[in-house]
Amino acid sequence: MMDWTDRHCRAFHRAMSRRARLYTEMVTTGAVLHGDRQRLLGFDAIEHPVAVQLGGSDPGDLARAARIAEAFGYAEINLNVGCPSDRVQEGRFGACLMREPALVGDCVAAMKAAVPVPVTVKCRLGVDEQDTEEALDAMAEAVVAAGVDGLIVHARKAWLKGLSPRENRDVPPLDYGRVARLKAARPELPIAINGGVATIEAAKERLGQVDGVMVGRAAYTEPAILLGVDPEIFGEPAPVADAFAAVEALAPTIHDAVASGTRLHAFTRHMLGLFNGRPGARAFRRHLATAGMAPDADLATLRAAVAKVSRERPPAREAA
Repeated sequence: MMDWTDRHCRAFHRAMSRRARLYTEMVTTGAVLHGDRQRLLGFDAIEHPVAVQLGGSDPGDLARAARIAEAFGYAEINLNVGCPSDRVQEGRFGACLMREPALVGDCVAAMKAAVPVPVTVKCRLGVDEQDTEEALDAMAEAVVAAGVDGLIVHARKAWLKGLSPRENRDVPPLDYGRVARLKAARPELPIAINGGVATIEAAKERLGQVDGVMVGRAAYTEPAILLGVDPEIFGEPAPVADAFAAVEALAPTIHDAVASGTRLHAFTRHMLGLFNGRPGARAFRRHLATAGMAPDADLATLRAAVAKVSRERPPAREAA
């Protein structure tokens, strides 16, 4: 979720669920070791529980980056073995590491030795012409031997040649059954599934087979689905009553950030889908796309946009 799940997005999402674990954008080891660490890794305590996702393939660099991230207070270190972009392949990390499970195991072992927090891996079923039974088993075997604390599996292959990163999110067919077979074969390994899960109902269905579900773009484009996580998955009340209350819950954070020089747009660009399906949602988005982009836009600007949305609940969608 590069350029999407930044700290402002995570603060917004946390307002709708206390229990969901949030993940950062992928941060490369080179950036962590040599870049502006506060900008790359800094986060607000209200985001917890939050995990950092690292991109890299050198065990020593990953160990050093993991120590730095753990010192910032992250609850989990996650290694990306799933991103199919050309830039990532050129750096020898992401999905191309599905071809090098032994190296991924070395990376996990190095990070496990470096930090006390859980170390997890997010991977694909395989890449290109790999057999998904063999590729996923080999990856699981390598990381389990290294002491991994969990595996998140995007239930698709990645085609590194012939498909763009965007196409790799949709074109390769989903195979939830393959992930379920891995879980059945390794009941002791915590496994979460990712890919194509767009509703809380779909997440609950997948939880009958695995231990967790990662929801990415659906949670971003329809963020109000997060209001169902705590009550529907964990049996606990949601932190706020509805999407309107979620905006107000985040209001103090937005006010302080804008007062410190952060543009309102840094928050509101992540909110555009919040009221999808409600009368006035288009006017809400239009106001944020115009007045919300002004240099002096502030919390009052956001509230003016929210005021354009009807508080009447939209009618239930009919089943297809």
